[in-house]
Amino acid sequence: MKRFGLGALVGALGALYLDPANGKRRRHTLRDRARGTLRRGGRRTLRLARGLAAGSYGLVQKAKHVRQAPKDYDDATLKAKVETELFRPEGAPKGKVDINAQNGIVQLRGELDSHDLIDDLVHRARRIQGVREVENLLHVSGERAPMHH
Repeated sequence: MKRFGLGALVGALGALYLDPANGKRRRHTLRDRARGTLRRGGRRTLRLARGLAAGSYGLVQKAKHVRQAPKDYDDATLKAKVETELFRPEGAPKGKVDINAQNGIVQLRGELDSHDLIDDLVHRARRIQGVREVENLLHVSGERAPMHH
């Protein structure tokens, strides 16, 4: 019975694709669809391979640069670096904070709207590479400014 079914299938396919009236068109359509499927599969495979390569390259770079070597900036460069890092976010209090740097010690001076904003700036300044210490001379509006020791 299996042979009969297989024979019937082969016969039906032969009649479909060897038909004198429409067989050539059907063969060409089948060929074109098969080529398109292979082409799309090849492009997907290449895209996947490029994505995997880029991801693995990124992981290798992260592993290489897990810990940056400490850098020793001069005072002007350190001040510029701290200003860039602290004032980068949208809505940063750019004109309200003065920054000075001397021998790796950064002074933040000015008047801000809240203690949370002050704490955030001080915390972020301490995490900047090259900053050894942060002197917080920031205060909230209406409070007395802290004195420099």
